[in-house]
Amino acid sequence: MLKFLGWLFAAGFMIALGLTGASLYIMWDVSKDLPDYKQLAAYEPPVMTRLHASDGSLLAEYAEQRRLFVPIDSIPLKLKEAYLAAEDKTFYQHAGLDWRGIFAAVIRYVQVKATGKGQIVGASTITQQVAKNFLLTNEQTLTRKLKEAMLVQRMEAAFTKDQIFELYLNEIFLGLNSYGVAAAALNYFGKSLDELSLDEMAYMAALPKGPNNYHPFRHEKRAIERRNWVLEQMYDNGNISRQEMLDAQAKPLKVNPRPFGAQMFAAESFAEEVRRDLVNIFGKEQLAKGGYSVRSTLDPKLQIMARQALARGLISFDRERGWRGPVKHVELTPGDWAPFMGTMKVAADLTPWQLAIVLDVQKEQATIGLQPGLADNGKPSDERTTATIPLELMKWAEKYVDGSKRGKAVTDASQVLAIGDIVYVAPSQNPQQFHLMQMPEVEGAMVAMDPHTGRVLAMVGGFSYGTSQFNRATQAMRQPGSSFKPIVYAAALDNGYTPASVVLDAPVEFRMSDGKIWRPKNYTGKFYGPSTLRRGIEQSRNAMTVRLAADLGMTRIADLAQRLGIYDRMPQHLANSLGSAETTLLRMTTAYSMFDNGGRKIEPTLIDRIQDRRGKTIWRHDKRDCSGCSVDTFSADLPDPDPLDNREQVMSPYTAYQITSMLEGVVERGTGQKLKAVMKPVAGKTGTSNDERDAWFVGYTPNLAVGAYIGFDNPKPMGKKRTGGELAAPIVADFMKQALEGKAAAPFHVPRAIELIPINAVNGKRGIFGQQNVILEAFKPGDEPPNTSRTIGEDGVAKQTASGEGVVLVPPNQPAQGGGGADPGLTPQGGGLY
Repeated sequence: MLKFLGWLFAAGFMIALGLTGASLYIMWDVSKDLPDYKQLAAYEPPVMTRLHASDGSLLAEYAEQRRLFVPIDSIPLKLKEAYLAAEDKTFYQHAGLDWRGIFAAVIRYVQVKATGKGQIVGASTITQQVAKNFLLTNEQTLTRKLKEAMLVQRMEAAFTKDQIFELYLNEIFLGLNSYGVAAAALNYFGKSLDELSLDEMAYMAALPKGPNNYHPFRHEKRAIERRNWVLEQMYDNGNISRQEMLDAQAKPLKVNPRPFGAQMFAAESFAEEVRRDLVNIFGKEQLAKGGYSVRSTLDPKLQIMARQALARGLISFDRERGWRGPVKHVELTPGDWAPFMGTMKVAADLTPWQLAIVLDVQKEQATIGLQPGLADNGKPSDERTTATIPLELMKWAEKYVDGSKRGKAVTDASQVLAIGDIVYVAPSQNPQQFHLMQMPEVEGAMVAMDPHTGRVLAMVGGFSYGTSQFNRATQAMRQPGSSFKPIVYAAALDNGYTPASVVLDAPVEFRMSDGKIWRPKNYTGKFYGPSTLRRGIEQSRNAMTVRLAADLGMTRIADLAQRLGIYDRMPQHLANSLGSAETTLLRMTTAYSMFDNGGRKIEPTLIDRIQDRRGKTIWRHDKRDCSGCSVDTFSADLPDPDPLDNREQVMSPYTAYQITSMLEGVVERGTGQKLKAVMKPVAGKTGTSNDERDAWFVGYTPNLAVGAYIGFDNPKPMGKKRTGGELAAPIVADFMKQALEGKAAAPFHVPRAIELIPINAVNGKRGIFGQQNVILEAFKPGDEPPNTSRTIGEDGVAKQTASGEGVVLVPPNQPAQGGGGADPGLTPQGGGLY
């Protein structure tokens, strides 16, 4: 027996030794491929980038995973207790593996397999979930489980419990593309963590087991049951009282999913332009993961004003062209219209417009069926709401003929609508009556910026971003027409000319490099003889502008246009002095801003600064040197620091003021008189391209520069007399009146040493202030009006431009011929400009 026992002991020892050796080998073999858990100490989870307006309000978010990282100390205690109750109640007691939980899970597994009833439960601790989510895969294998067990032991030794819990709460996926508790609180409830109620915290703690299983809409009953179970566990753990549990369990599950992307009405095109800029800086992947905080230049109030002003202008012009018909026409039985209308989509940024179907038409009104709202399940409801469009609110809808002509006056609703027509409508003051609306066929854009810094305060890229994402403020290449003329005159003022210099406004011919002849003409078809530069720009004279360009030389004009950023490389054709070379609205508005700020170079920007996830500023637009701005040197007793302005001077500040004064004359006496309605100092210039294809106005006050244009996306004539002064100027005036309401009417800054001399604005000679046509004209230091003036162009001398274009000046004594004809085929990009 002793020998047998000895043999048995030896055999057992050898087996135990073998098992130990095998276990050690397995552990050694598994540990060879273990990931480095120490990387968790430097782990930076992918965090969404957030874009804010200048007032701090959220504008947009960019992310692959919607996550906001929150330190453990900033997470409410009750929320942490909810997750511990649901996932790992002994987290702060065990060493990574919950052996009691594992044993209970094994017993439960045997019971389920034996009886076929019940549900298998897991025993993974929070530490195990962190190891799996961060370092391992989800494969269900013994090797993965062994790696997980070894990792959690090492993690528990290397990190504190709070560090592990912080990683878990910020990494866990909770549905609705939400990663981490902070993002989930925003996406499910639109709240920050400290605003969550107890029942909301419990629901969030119910989600880690399977967000889709407890979806608040698809599986609402199951979601409430799981939430209530979490509340019971919190009560059992002593985290809440029984009454708190019962009160929270009695509440319905109210979830309000937050939209992703642009968050501010009317700012979609601005947000998309910022996104493109950020992609250029960081790349698409880093933008979605870097967790940057981006402070934009957007002024939300000005943005809404700009959107409204542009929309009103486009709608007004489109209505002048006539009614083009319904969105579509359908044949439906009376009971089918509500479900059908519920399937039709309307761009969100068209609110409060909606689609409606015409149900009945009488002489004085049309009865319409409105789009039904959404039911609680997110699907169109069966609600049937009707209203009317009275004849008075559709009288504008005379039939479209050709854009200039319209059909007969509307005296009967049947002239406009028929049963089955689907149309856009907008509410009136009477809730039972609606306006008939029409999507404008013509498009446009508007930009408002700070002329001293280049900060873009508002940008509208079109009538509706929801129907067209093309940003016409930055992407549309258009002919600026006469809005380019101030650059010609500024180049002249920078090269020895004065506002009182006289240029002959008479017929002129240009022999092009191909031998053809171009004869520019004024918009009126008439010529007005010798005129001052001021008079020429105020009345937007074409012939004298081209004469001036020929005398000055296109090289100087192109150089200034390039320094102002209008073009990267401007073709030196004389026709380009009339704005035939294409550019963008943003570039033109930026150029005018430099007239406004005294000739300082600015770069347009939609971004003020960018901070990384830790709050460190890594990029800012303002590059001025400000040694006195340091926090270390700040004192309330010291004067405000004055940053060193080292920006390039692209033109003389005297020239900038002279051209500003001349552009004030455009508003006071010239083509921009619609801006007089602003009742404040405004300088600006209209522009209309050949055949009225583009209508522009770019202008500014001492602290605000604004540009707008109107035109079809595929350029075509808008109709006779559809000029910048008639179409674009009223839009800018509408915006400026709102933007400047309640602000003092500050005059433009006059540089020191500028001399204001009484000049006859018609002939450029000295005058006596108070006499007819006499104004105070601005002269640079040392300049003064000559006693006798030379008229540019009266000598009839032929010239050769840099581009090889010959200039034949018609002698002054030759009678005007109505300007001849402008041959569109002889000028760059298809035409001379008005």
